[in-house]
Amino acid sequence: MIQNPAFMSRVSALAAIVAVACFPANLALAAHVPSTGPAAKSHGPKLVMPMMDPANGKKVFVDKGCVACHAINGVGGHDAPALDAHSMKELMNPFDFAAKMWNHAPAMIAAQEGAFGEQVYFNGDELADIVAFIHNDAAQHGFSERDLTAKARKMMQHEHGQKSAPKAHAKEIGHHGKGQMPRH
Repeated sequence: MIQNPAFMSRVSALAAIVAVACFPANLALAAHVPSTGPAAKSHGPKLVMPMMDPANGKKVFVDKGCVACHAINGVGGHDAPALDAHSMKELMNPFDFAAKMWNHAPAMIAAQEGAFGEQVYFNGDELADIVAFIHNDAAQHGFSERDLTAKARKMMQHEHGQKSAPKAHAKEIGHHGKGQMPRH
């Protein structure tokens, strides 16, 4: 048996690094744990991290109308902050992102009701996918006008007083000329 404390400290540190490195894989396995049986009867936390799919997040970002107010790669609205991954911190806590949404919920709901006539609702999987897309530079790299549906384009034309959306935001990045956006 090894009695060297310095060696054991290094082994413990290495074990911690391996555990952290394997954490995403453990989360993926945890998502498939059934909610019944012995694990469900324990007294500890019963949390399951959802699978996060940035490709589906891009679709949800467009389909739910996030793109009407938020831009990525200059594509989208400019009523709310741009959500370009390359301008964000390298590491992100998804709960911090959810907290930011929660803290801005009253203004976001008012904007949604004004622009779309109703509040936008998300389930947990949709929110997880949006978080994955918003924080994944590689997934955002190809995001362009080609990703916008006819419905999304219509949502982007929400009220701006007496001006259309392109005219209201003509001086901002992403809108050029007669409402045209740059190609990336």
